[in-house]
Amino acid sequence: MIPIAMPVLEQAEADAAQQAVLSGWVSQGPQVAAFEREFAALVRAPYACAVSNCTTALHLALLAVGVGHGDEVITASHSFIATANSIRYCGATPVFVDVDSKTYNIDSERVAEAVTSRTRAILAIHQMGMPCDLPALMAIAARHNIVLIEDAACAVGSQIRINGQWDLIGKPHGQIACFSFHPRKVITTGEGGMLTTSSPELDRTFRLTRQHGMSVPDTVRHGSPEVIFENYLAVGFNYRMTDVQAAVGRKQLERLTDLVSRRRSVAAAYAELLADVEDLDLPLEPEWARSNWQSYCVRLPERVDQKQVMQSLLDQAIATRRGIMCSHREPAYANERQRHDLRQSEIAQDHSILLPIYAQMTEADLVQIADALRQELSRTKSISAKLTFA
Repeated sequence: MIPIAMPVLEQAEADAAQQAVLSGWVSQGPQVAAFEREFAALVRAPYACAVSNCTTALHLALLAVGVGHGDEVITASHSFIATANSIRYCGATPVFVDVDSKTYNIDSERVAEAVTSRTRAILAIHQMGMPCDLPALMAIAARHNIVLIEDAACAVGSQIRINGQWDLIGKPHGQIACFSFHPRKVITTGEGGMLTTSSPELDRTFRLTRQHGMSVPDTVRHGSPEVIFENYLAVGFNYRMTDVQAAVGRKQLERLTDLVSRRRSVAAAYAELLADVEDLDLPLEPEWARSNWQSYCVRLPERVDQKQVMQSLLDQAIATRRGIMCSHREPAYANERQRHDLRQSEIAQDHSILLPIYAQMTEADLVQIADALRQELSRTKSISAKLTFA
């Protein structure tokens, strides 16, 4: 079986986890602090705060900028449901707008049209690792005095060119960027997340609310020569990362540059192998973006049955996934009034598939996948032609 994804976890990560376990400190502690420092330095962010996953990162980010009941947050429906859910957690309303048909990222023109007096924030997704149009979104946020938060769950290691300079996603352009370290991401801690910001006030808020609103972290209490009694200054959450996860994450960070380079090579090979497949739309990387290629998404011809293509590939031991979900189509959001046309989002979900992509892929893997997809599309085209002729 060629899987859809495969993390690179080797002896270095196992040794790091073992050392954390044997240290006796396995919850949030010195490894988490070191991981935060190293991540912040990598993306050139003044502050980085580790949490249990990206969903909790998004929740803390929205709470920290004051999103609450009665507020609206503009975002894309075409994203994993955690994006929309994090807005609902705050009692706010997600306002879904459509995506660009080529990059699958939120359409900045549609964002501009969706701003109302109730809009508190824009939650923009770097979908599948492809950087979204941050300068356009930054301009909209500044013009309306609203917050810009980046859902960078898939985008660790991706880059964007702004003002002639290449920056890693995570360097603060909006107020906050939120990352995931789920096993399908480029680097993983099993589960885990990170928030980056240039604001010391926001960073303090993250750290307070991720740990029950506790005034004095347990790391400080345990290291103090004097007895310290903590207070609980706000209603907080248990959104902490463990030191075992962070120890693994530090080793993963050391691999990041190489992992991104290898994934970019895989994406380039796909582009070459699939270039001659008729009516197959390959992903577009804008000239100002360098994707980490967390996913490789192709759009099938509309005449083709998406599920049938996926089943055919699975029968040949090739795993795929359907196009990114649309939250507005899920039962949890069935009663949410949709104000804006979401046609491109729905087309992307219904007619796209994600092909396997990971750093360890071989040339033989890629050729096998490309040949299987080409043959299946050729077969379905032949059937369609016969039916039309009949």
